[in-house]
Amino acid sequence: MTDAPANDAAEPTEDEVFEQKAVRLAKRERLLAERSDSAGGPYPVAVPVTTTIPELRARFGELEAGAETGETAGVAGRVVFSRNTGKLCFASLQSGDGSRIQAMVSLASVGEESLQAWKELVDLGDHVFVSGEVISSRRGELSIMVSEWTIAAKAVLPLPNLHTELSEESRVRSRFLDLIVRDRARETVLARATVNASLRRTFTERGFVEVETPMLQVQHGGASARPFTTHSNAFDTELFLRIAPELYLKRAVVGGIDRVYEINRNFRNEGADTTHSPEFAMLEAYQAYTDYNGIADLTQTLIQDAAVAVAGSTTVTWADGTEYDLGGEWDRISMYDSLSAASGRHITPETALDELRALGDEAGVDAPPQDTHGKWVEELWEHFVKGGLTRPTFVMDFPVDTSPLVREHRSIAGVVEKWDLYVRGFELATGYSELVDPVIQRHRFTEQAKLAARGDVEAMPIDEEFLRALEHGMPPTGGMGMGIDRLLMAITGLGIRETILFPLVK
Repeated sequence: MTDAPANDAAEPTEDEVFEQKAVRLAKRERLLAERSDSAGGPYPVAVPVTTTIPELRARFGELEAGAETGETAGVAGRVVFSRNTGKLCFASLQSGDGSRIQAMVSLASVGEESLQAWKELVDLGDHVFVSGEVISSRRGELSIMVSEWTIAAKAVLPLPNLHTELSEESRVRSRFLDLIVRDRARETVLARATVNASLRRTFTERGFVEVETPMLQVQHGGASARPFTTHSNAFDTELFLRIAPELYLKRAVVGGIDRVYEINRNFRNEGADTTHSPEFAMLEAYQAYTDYNGIADLTQTLIQDAAVAVAGSTTVTWADGTEYDLGGEWDRISMYDSLSAASGRHITPETALDELRALGDEAGVDAPPQDTHGKWVEELWEHFVKGGLTRPTFVMDFPVDTSPLVREHRSIAGVVEKWDLYVRGFELATGYSELVDPVIQRHRFTEQAKLAARGDVEAMPIDEEFLRALEHGMPPTGGMGMGIDRLLMAITGLGIRETILFPLVK
């Protein structure tokens, strides 16, 4: 709060913005004309900051109304409120984290010429530097009684109305404005940084090594997805933006890095909606001498640690106020068993394709792009089971024909040791007992190549270099992948475009 109410004016029209810009540009010219050889102007190289607004609030936030400290501080911030009176001007200066302090510019402290310059030159949105005594105003607002000031950066466009919510489209397209005016936007950026730090800390505690793998690849692989393509002039060859780092991380495991992970960008040339973005941040990790059960335990720990780091508890509060419990041991259910229970039909890996099609027709489920047993089972599972999941749940044991990089189940024919983790109604992560037999892997790649030849743009090609690595011996390994953007969605309750700082927009 400042010592005066803010103005709740409507958003300026385009003509008004044009006029304001012209006025501000004239002020810029005046500042340029009046600057000295050593300082001043609308964009000085530096200003003599001695502390920050958050530091002052931490030290003096509990001052009684009217108190004086006798301490001089020099701070800088963006002007987000301004009220000019005859002999005293008020302004709220905002730091990057959203904390504010009041600047009080009085005739007695700065003199008539400086006070008039403030009134004529300072606009909402400008960055200013002020120096003076730290005090508490008569209304109890932590303030700087300004003895000197200077423009730190002149804004030539006005800020949006700070009391009117930006539309989602405006927030996404002009994230810099969103960060200025909306606390939630800044909090989300900080939450994302906290999540990444927590993930790295949990991995380090367990002996994992972080690596980086290529984003430009000579062929795409590691997931079933449509890639972006480009051309290398230097090599005169077609290249692909990676859809997953999996095949390179497994090479690292073959090479002896038994616990390895990467947090980086993936690119998939597919649709965009509330849970999908063509460019997204991905975590993948591989641990030798464990399986999909062990990697599920690790994933649960990673997510719970991240929740505690952000929210202080495994119970998180979403943007709409809903509380969601990420604590405890998470359920693990069988894909086939849960589908059978929900549909009222006994469905197994041996269930005929015609029977699955008939169930799909009866339930109004659209046929999947690839008419296979596994694709139908997954589509039917989403229809009958997915919507009923409330707690975090590992869905275990997938059809073999939809998981070409996964080891066959050790005791159940026709399925693989794979899980998908569902949180908040969407898939958050996936984990495998990794396929390490090079002969079976070659056969799976060959089957994928046949699908590609029949028009499946998501099918994987045969990766001979990866197969050569497997032929040198890869230990039993558990692996997992998790979208960082989706992890933020699970913790904050926001949509994917809110969790990505600068999402792709047309």
